[in-house]
Amino acid sequence: MTLTAGVVAVQGDVSEHADAIERAAERRGRSAEVVEVRDSGVVPDCDALLMPGGESTTISRLLHDDGIAAEIVDHVEGGKPMLATCAGLIVAARDAGDDRVETLDLVDVTVERNAFGRQKDSFEAPLDVDGLDDPFPGVFIRAPVISEGGGVSEQRSAARRTESDDVAVLAELDGRAVAVRDGPVVGTSFHPELTDDDRIHELAFFAETPATR
Repeated sequence: MTLTAGVVAVQGDVSEHADAIERAAERRGRSAEVVEVRDSGVVPDCDALLMPGGESTTISRLLHDDGIAAEIVDHVEGGKPMLATCAGLIVAARDAGDDRVETLDLVDVTVERNAFGRQKDSFEAPLDVDGLDDPFPGVFIRAPVISEGGGVSEQRSAARRTESDDVAVLAELDGRAVAVRDGPVVGTSFHPELTDDDRIHELAFFAETPATR
């Protein structure tokens, strides 16, 4: 069965994410049709969604102005998977720590924007990600950090979860959460699309499908 994956295309690395989704699907013995989401009416036909990075205030404004925001909320509330990266995570969060960002309240966390510095402070770091056998090359560009909410805390070990927690921490860097799962949503502070490693996309969209490799 072909997976229809929508990439929110108001900003960000749309083609890079599309390529990663297609590679991840192929590795899982699936086919994927990637569509760009620029207007309302597209999301309801998608099996999975991806919300890339960019500038969170602009993304949130465009999603609400174009009528896409409510469709994304319905998608997640219907149990369909979504991957939100960097600014996409900020928009998906409960609290962006910035009143200029009208969040979607889909990931029960508070985030801190630009927590790892500005553009000139960009870096790459290997990350131990729950569900992946080997470290993932995390690319951090003006990256947010997940500071609190839903059972997330800097004291928790990665991927530790209790029945009372809403959010599972999938990866940490220097004791701070940089990847989480809240129901069908996986959120990352980093940019997985800027590597040739598509395992984060695989984890978000195909985790329940037996791997063919």
